[in-house]
Amino acid sequence: MLIEYRFAQGRYDRLPGLAADLVSRRVAVIFAGGGGQPVLAAKTATSTIPIGFASGDTDPVQAGFVASLSRPGGNITGVSIMLSALTTKRIGLLRELIPKATKLALLANPNTLSVATQIDEARKAAQTIGIELELFQAGDDRDFETVFATMVQRQIGGLVVSADAFFGSRRDQLIRLAERNAIPAIYYRREFVEEGGLVSYAPPLNDMYRQAGIYAGRILGGAKPADLPVVQPTKFELVVNLKTAKSLGLEIPTMLRVLADEVIE
Repeated sequence: MLIEYRFAQGRYDRLPGLAADLVSRRVAVIFAGGGGQPVLAAKTATSTIPIGFASGDTDPVQAGFVASLSRPGGNITGVSIMLSALTTKRIGLLRELIPKATKLALLANPNTLSVATQIDEARKAAQTIGIELELFQAGDDRDFETVFATMVQRQIGGLVVSADAFFGSRRDQLIRLAERNAIPAIYYRREFVEEGGLVSYAPPLNDMYRQAGIYAGRILGGAKPADLPVVQPTKFELVVNLKTAKSLGLEIPTMLRVLADEVIE
């Protein structure tokens, strides 16, 4: 029997209760998706029931979910989608798209477990390429309008949306705000670009979630999480929306067109 619990992104206060309920039902495996917060809730609730995860906004080693990627060492393993670790690459790609920009912004969720790491990586990347980076944080729907208005006021040239499950659940809102305020943005999932965003750079998430399902099956078959290395992606996709670029008055460089895995026209 499969028991599925869903929670509104941002409502992390519900997670401990949901995890405790699953433990009380003595389920065979707990799968935690949607970021690091669900994994943390499951880890806090049990040290014996196997836990599988697919997380992109949190480093599983830094968060203490596993001892190491190759040898998890406990009751938790899964797929680390590395969305956060790609922040540096996204900043570089955005700079190529808007080479005349002097100031970029990073949008981060202060409630994300790895927010400090994401911010640190972004600042280092911006410093390396010699561009100013401003931090904007949003942990609630009500923050978005104010954040984008401030970006316009501060003449932000481009936006990097950090990997976060809450932002993913507010995809349409973020895309429309970037469009309305004419701010070129790079995202961490191709779905943003398919729905009108400018550009994304990320691993193919369907493949990663498929791998998480395979691990769940192996655990149900008797495998121990401690013996299953955390899987990381080996393929990454660059997706560009030419229609959005045109609306922003941007010319996609020939090299980026060539490198793109998909160009949406």
